[in-house]
Amino acid sequence: MSRLVVVSNRISIPDDKKTGAGGLTVGVLGALKAAGGLWFGWSGDIGDPDAPLKTTHRGNIHWASFQLSEQDYQQYYCEFSNAVLWPAFHYRLDLVKYDRQSWEGYSRVNARLAEQLLPLLEPDDILWIHDYHLLPFASELRKRGVQNRIGFFLHIPFPAPDIFTALPPFATLLDQLCDYDLLGFQTEGDRQSFLDTLNGQTTLYSPAAGSHQAYGKTFRTAVYPIGISPGEIARQAAGPLPAKLAQLKAELARVKNIFSVERLDYSKGLPERFAAFESLLEKYPEHHGQIRYTQIAPTSRGDVQAYQDIRHQLETEAGRINGKYGQLGWTPLYYLNQHFDRKLLMKVFRYADVGLVTPLRDGMNLVAKEYLAAQDPANPGVLILSRFAGAAQELGSALLVNPYDRDEMALAMHKALKMPLAERIARHSEAMEVLLKNDIDHWQKRFIADLRGLEPGVAKPGMGNKVAPFPRRA
Repeated sequence: MSRLVVVSNRISIPDDKKTGAGGLTVGVLGALKAAGGLWFGWSGDIGDPDAPLKTTHRGNIHWASFQLSEQDYQQYYCEFSNAVLWPAFHYRLDLVKYDRQSWEGYSRVNARLAEQLLPLLEPDDILWIHDYHLLPFASELRKRGVQNRIGFFLHIPFPAPDIFTALPPFATLLDQLCDYDLLGFQTEGDRQSFLDTLNGQTTLYSPAAGSHQAYGKTFRTAVYPIGISPGEIARQAAGPLPAKLAQLKAELARVKNIFSVERLDYSKGLPERFAAFESLLEKYPEHHGQIRYTQIAPTSRGDVQAYQDIRHQLETEAGRINGKYGQLGWTPLYYLNQHFDRKLLMKVFRYADVGLVTPLRDGMNLVAKEYLAAQDPANPGVLILSRFAGAAQELGSALLVNPYDRDEMALAMHKALKMPLAERIARHSEAMEVLLKNDIDHWQKRFIADLRGLEPGVAKPGMGNKVAPFPRRA
């Protein structure tokens, strides 16, 4: 069997001191263990970009990591990836900060990484590239003569055509994406947005379902909703909280708990969530003194102004809501801007009567799936989920809400807090059937099998006959 080469912006180098790896790491390691191969990515260090790659290996898996210079870190990572692509792909054009130098830095780093990976490749390797940091990566490899099968998976949403084409280098990015043999998306809506954007800019031929030709290149698209490891999460959630959290356990037992954990990011809808909780307290006073909402939101990208602004806004709103509705002995809202161990969070999830996951836009949102997997099947909590999260396409048994409608969200929280046990069990059981079927192992096996099934070098120019074009939208 040919080797698998995984390329991602950040690399997860094995560390025996760290526990509780996230979904992507679990999925990638599962694929690498099955085939053997290489994981290539940024170490997270700032230094000499031309320094030798740092390598390590265990069993049949090798890791190779590179450094970024301060300039590359700023232009490729902070500016173009996270101040242009991230907000645009999450429908926040108002937060996009584009300049030509950041685009040049993004392109330069992708070209350099392709150059660094080139000598590590073997002729029959298959390559699996991850996420928005590496949109041009296949194109850079093709320029250097690489004909291996190359797949790409986008973990975040793909925006509607009018959003994507607002990016100044959109035409170049579209052309570069077609150099992949297989493009994977979280939802059918994301896949369709990509095809609609492509169809609006060039002639797109689709001779068969999922098969396409554009810019003289042939490629496939498909939907691969990423999953979790339900059994492992259930094991992490089981058992008592650590002794040092005995006081927390006692406090949690006295009230019904609404719980949420997100990165501190404007795409997660945190201010809207606080407003909805205030609406719950205002419209349903019966819950006063009987509930507690805990929001954990560790800082991410703290050097970006938009993230500093949202942190200040949440701190201000939490204090105002508690000042308005709190009582002696009862604080309705706990806002914690800090990181917690993932295994501990799974245990806390199990004590949460309501899981509140309401991003304004999200590729998938694995927290929603983890919350469900952590529940006690005999007495499960209720998931309230944004209809704009990719997970909503699979988890129809959750209470689906519009995160922009504070009153609808407040009603959903009220309903969840009052929901009878039989209904909670039925909803949870339905969701778990989906999570067990579409777990993280199923996700990676499907993608890798589809990529292996393609002819090597499918994305090279000039292949295939032109057939009826993909119908253009009026």
